[in-house]
Amino acid sequence: MQLNQITDNKGARKDRKRVGRGIGSGKGKTSGAGVKGQKSRSGVAIKGFEGGQMPLHRRLPKRGFNNLFRKHYQVVNIGRLQKAVDDRKLDAKKPVDAEALLAAGLIKSMKTGVRLLAKGSLSANLKVTVSGASKAAIAAVEGAGGSVTVTEKPAAEVSA
Repeated sequence: MQLNQITDNKGARKDRKRVGRGIGSGKGKTSGAGVKGQKSRSGVAIKGFEGGQMPLHRRLPKRGFNNLFRKHYQVVNIGRLQKAVDDRKLDAKKPVDAEALLAAGLIKSMKTGVRLLAKGSLSANLKVTVSGASKAAIAAVEGAGGSVTVTEKPAAEVSA
């Protein structure tokens, strides 16, 4: 075999469709775009248009409310904390805070805070500082001999 004899497999390359090249080509005259109107022109997309009927997105009522100031917490379960300690990504002797969790790869960012939840089991003695924690998670950490410091007050305490 020589370089000038190398070819693609049969059917590996396909010529592009050349439209508007006469009626004999099968894609002549209107080039497959039909006849007249907005949709036969290029660069047109009529999303949600239902031929003059009221579109679905306008027929349905508006519902709910999106709070712009809502906090999106990074969630960490105590089972993942234990796995990180077992894998030596977290040091049980040092305090566990958002920076330590970020370095261990348990959270992606520290933008709004970290919330500790009780899924899994914990046997390591940890000193955890987080923005929020469930009661069950606090009980599990304290049951393992550790402590949890919550930096933000719950919404019920703020409003009262």
